[in-house]
Amino acid sequence: MAVPSWLERLRAASKTALVQDGIRKIHYLFEDGKEMAEEYDVKSGQLVSRKWREKNTLGGSGKWQVEVGEPISPLLGALESELIKESSSNPVFLRKDTLSSFQWRIRNLPYPKEVYSISVEKEQRCCVIRTTNKKYYKKFSIPDLDRYQLPLDAAALSFTHANNTLIITYQKPKEILAAEEQLQKELKKIKAANSGDGDCKTQ
Repeated sequence: MAVPSWLERLRAASKTALVQDGIRKIHYLFEDGKEMAEEYDVKSGQLVSRKWREKNTLGGSGKWQVEVGEPISPLLGALESELIKESSSNPVFLRKDTLSSFQWRIRNLPYPKEVYSISVEKEQRCCVIRTTNKKYYKKFSIPDLDRYQLPLDAAALSFTHANNTLIITYQKPKEILAAEEQLQKELKKIKAANSGDGDCKTQ
């Protein structure tokens, strides 16, 4: 079972922590130069956001890629001066987890629940959203399952639709729940700087 390998990578990474406005922010720097930034709600231990960044071809820091949480506004790019932005009515795909499940929300999808079908493609290691009216199609992977080398389970997948939003839920496997519990214990051991204390403390 390859579960320890990802946990070992997390343990081996250089970590700094900061607590600010009820949010515990953890920054990981891996041996290969990749960076991961996570934010947790201090009270619940709930993951609020996770972003990744790696060095670009010139050795500088690349852009943050959001895995969990609100997407970074595209307005911050080069188009800002021309004020060109995506239509606010376009579907917005984002991931917001709960303690027991991975969860994705797709906003601006007005069609009724019976229009959608969501399937697991085990060979491609992804989930696929289809609509009978051919208005929306989306493939997405679950990086956490890839990192822990766990199979996708169609029985863990469910979805609902409310307020023009499609909500897809995938129950976390017990291996990931156990690993996350271990990780939380370790993260709590990192001496966190409080906002205003100056530099983050490093493990």
